Amino acid sequence: QVQLVESGGGLVQAGGSLRLSCAASGTIFGINAMGWYRQAPGKQRELVATITSGGSTNYADSVKGRFTIFRNTPKNTVYLQMNSLKPEDTAVYYCNAEIQFRDYWGKGTLVTVSS
Repeated sequence: QVQLVESGGGLVQAGGSLRLSCAASGTIFGINAMGWYRQAPGKQRELVATITSGGSTNYADSVKGRFTIFRNTPKNTVYLQMNSLKPEDTAVYYCNAEIQFRDYWGKGTLVTVSS
């Protein structure tokens, strides 16, 4: 009933910026939290940033000061603004949402940062 669709990934040069979007659709009463995770080749999936229904945010140390998570609540959409991108940011980025005590995941969008 609920689907998450990410968009905005692509190829960017080091130091550049990208903005990722994740739209939730379906039968949604309320979203407790949404977040972004990423998985680089040969590495485990890791948390990037989260935002709760109350607006509290949390970031991985590696992206603090460079990435910003924000939301458009009426549209059930969360964004990740990524600035000052580094080659080590290269990964598949996944959207996650806690909706009515269930976890949902998007299929991912690839971000590639070249040196």
